[in-house]
Amino acid sequence: MAADPGHGKEILAIRRADGESRTLAASLPRLVLEARRIAANVIHGLHGRRRAGTGESFWQYRRFVSGEPSQNVDWRRSARDDHLYVREQEWEAAHTVWMWPDRSPSMAFASLKARDSKLERTLIVTFALAELLVAGGERVGIPGLMSPTASRTVIDKIAQAMLHDDAVRPSLPPSFVPSSLAEIVVLSDFWSPISEIKTTLAGLSGSGAHGTLVQVVDPAEESFPYSGRVEFVEPEGGDIITAGRAEAWATDYVARLALHRDQIREETNKLGWLFTTHSTNRSAAELLLFLHAGMTVTKGSVRANVKVGRSV
Repeated sequence: MAADPGHGKEILAIRRADGESRTLAASLPRLVLEARRIAANVIHGLHGRRRAGTGESFWQYRRFVSGEPSQNVDWRRSARDDHLYVREQEWEAAHTVWMWPDRSPSMAFASLKARDSKLERTLIVTFALAELLVAGGERVGIPGLMSPTASRTVIDKIAQAMLHDDAVRPSLPPSFVPSSLAEIVVLSDFWSPISEIKTTLAGLSGSGAHGTLVQVVDPAEESFPYSGRVEFVEPEGGDIITAGRAEAWATDYVARLALHRDQIREETNKLGWLFTTHSTNRSAAELLLFLHAGMTVTKGSVRANVKVGRSV
């Protein structure tokens, strides 16, 4: 996206978009602090992703159900009142969540109405979600960048891995084979051709893994608020397209955007994956809660039935 030459501040935003990805080291400390603040606020209202299953750690007592084997009864606990109880252990098969924060050049764009650039918002949510997942006993990894870890310093590990990553940063995750019980979260603007998105989804879902795609967009990319003569700069190729009357393009742009999203949603629906959109003028905590709620919450990686009522 480019900006109207008459809006000097938006021209500066475009220039910042071109250089911001090269100054990640300068912005990471602030993003890490913001992610920890959001995670701390959100985590108090969550109960984690613990579940009953095979393990050694005690989780809870529950009422004995008629028809269960009598050897399941914990007689010591049951002797305290008039009910029979079963002692449940916590399931210790750690769940792996693969996250892909798009760090390609197009993600650095920020218009005047945005709280953060797309890159900043994506990294904040990635860090905060990783913190929540690890606190809930899960492992978090980034394909091609960081192996799954359950370390309490997961945010620092991700940040360090990014700082030392000098590889070309593609928009979509690299090809890899996640386990069938894995969850995958991809945060990107998804401006890639639909053919590339289909290929990526086919590869990620081939093993039976479940996932969520989040299209992170700037409010200007939603509404196309441009008029007059505008130069639009393609951030990853440097191509420039000039519109004599940009407002005449708005209707076609909005229709093409809707079609692109419908095509993505059609592919995710086929796989039982989730797809949603998130604008950077919205709250990062809102997206964080949505993602956490959409994760697997029962034993055996049975996916929660989460319906997307609106974009977040």
